[in-house]
Amino acid sequence: MTISSMTGYAVTTREISGGTLTIEMKSVNSRFLDLQFRMNDDLRALEPALREAIMTRVTRGKVECRLSFGRKAGVAATSALNGTVLNSLAALQALIHQQFPQASALTVHELLRWPGVVEEAEIGQEGGDDSMQVAVSATMADTLAAFTESRNREGAALQTMLESRITDLEAIVARITPLIPQLVAQFQQKAIDRMQEALGLALPPAGTTAAVVSRDEALERIRQEVTLYGIRIDVAEELTRLGAHLTETRHILKKGGQVGKRLDFMMQELNREANTVGSKAAVKELSDASMAMKLLIEQMREQVQNLE
Repeated sequence: MTISSMTGYAVTTREISGGTLTIEMKSVNSRFLDLQFRMNDDLRALEPALREAIMTRVTRGKVECRLSFGRKAGVAATSALNGTVLNSLAALQALIHQQFPQASALTVHELLRWPGVVEEAEIGQEGGDDSMQVAVSATMADTLAAFTESRNREGAALQTMLESRITDLEAIVARITPLIPQLVAQFQQKAIDRMQEALGLALPPAGTTAAVVSRDEALERIRQEVTLYGIRIDVAEELTRLGAHLTETRHILKKGGQVGKRLDFMMQELNREANTVGSKAAVKELSDASMAMKLLIEQMREQVQNLE
């Protein structure tokens, strides 16, 4: 199963008896599905069908759908007055004149510009394949197919990028994991040497009994403290969890489908472990590795925000 980006674009046009029908769709990332429609009032009745069609194919993203109809040159629009609206306006005007006799009456120009007074006959209502509803439905199907394909193409590109970053992270983990025991041992020995050197003036020479605490006892206490600190800076467990999280992230990508929210959670877990490695780093090798991992994870996180 493929994964999809929340970013996509498609536009489709269709020639019908009275002109050209155009449907344009574009989307960006969003936590939920946010549908917005742009169309003329005479086409607004078609919005529910468009909404239903989109919701069957799209689950996340801020989607904008534009529906427009351009008449052919020389084709005049058939217009008619809406008697119901005119009667309602006349009744309202009469009521107003009862309260305000000096109020001016509506002019013909104002009446013609009043919303709903002039109705434009719908194209293709005589039936057949050229009817507006059938044409919009067919055009929407083509637009959705192209729109979905564009989101799938970008999703495939993002998947390739994410898998590449996972490989880089796995290489870092594989490189530094075998070094942990050696790095901890080196740090412990260096700490022992420095503490012994710093306390050297206070410790009596070997073989003497002038001090209350013998040299061997002092050195043993130093070794204990350094060993405990070495345990605290050991990041082997964090690296093990990092490896497990990377394996799960790769599995999610391979499984496909709606992976955005799950991958976003995995990015949080990866970043937490990388931060812990950095906070425990007592040697330059681990600090550099932590910085490199956090950079890769941030690159992944930015792209995961675009996945459906």
